Amino acid sequence: MSKTQSVPQQRRVFLIGLAGGGLMLGAGVHLQARAQAKLVDEKDAQAAALGYVADATKTDTKKYPKYAAGQNCANCALYQGKATDAAGGCPLFAGKQVAGKGWCSAWAKKG
Repeated sequence: MSKTQSVPQQRRVFLIGLAGGGLMLGAGVHLQARAQAKLVDEKDAQAAALGYVADATKTDTKKYPKYAAGQNCANCALYQGKATDAAGGCPLFAGKQVAGKGWCSAWAKKG
């Protein structure tokens, strides 16, 4: 025990440090969970309804004639990751990520 701090002061410092550490731990868990978000399954009902494929080059162009070579999730206005990310969030698939190389019929040009 420090001679300059009373027991109540030391307890207060300890509790403040504990609370701060808990916040940091919580933030770390959130970031880890976000990094480990599941990829959308092509067979998921929402994905199937939108014609989502994890590889845009495998898009059924007869069923989705809107698709054009070069379109993918990474260059879609809805994509929430960086263009270079392997996967990122999409508001159409809450809590899940889409492949950057993927595509769905909701694709919209960025910009």
